[in-house]
Amino acid sequence: MPIKLVVFDIAGTTVKDDHNVSKAFKAALDKYNYNVPLELINPLMGYEKNQVITQMLRLHETDESKITVGLVNDIHREFVKQMIHFYQFEPGIGPLPNVEETFAALQNTGVLVGINTGFSRDIAETIVNRLQWREKGLIDYLIGSDELELGRPHPFMIQKIMQEADITDPKEVVKVGDTEVDVREGQSVGCKYVIGVTTGIFTREELEEYHPTQIIDDIAELLDIIKQ
Repeated sequence: MPIKLVVFDIAGTTVKDDHNVSKAFKAALDKYNYNVPLELINPLMGYEKNQVITQMLRLHETDESKITVGLVNDIHREFVKQMIHFYQFEPGIGPLPNVEETFAALQNTGVLVGINTGFSRDIAETIVNRLQWREKGLIDYLIGSDELELGRPHPFMIQKIMQEADITDPKEVVKVGDTEVDVREGQSVGCKYVIGVTTGIFTREELEEYHPTQIIDDIAELLDIIKQ
């Protein structure tokens, strides 16, 4: 059964990330006097960010009554502000090696390219606009974690893209990402291939713990996998 859709993560999978997302997340928490080490933040970066903020607060706030929706929203707004500014103006923002070539190769064979992310839609749009992926005709779908009630590892973001693409069989879909939650998301959908990449937060050894169907070091390796 041929592959019709590949859904990619953003930071660490298709876009360079030198722990910049984690650093912005830490800075947003620091502003509200929650000093959380990067090593605790890094593994959670693929998740919907309000969920991560709540989890971090529960670990570092002894007074449960202070963990309010308002506080979570304030920290998230600070994170979004920092990330949008970063992706708009920071020099050196760009795709990881062979990403745009891989997108183009998929498009040329009739495979749809989707992007999903633990970021909210406004951050995702900032990145895609900066890289001009729509203008270049490289992506077909984009969805942020705030567009549905539940983000990763739940299947809903990928399922929404599938619905828009009129795809009903998850065995015609591939998920590619650099974190544990990317892998679990693809597994929850039942994708034919759930591929971990070592270009982001997680090492090969760390990804192996979650049993993706493949682990690759270069996004271009995806093309040989889906030809099988």
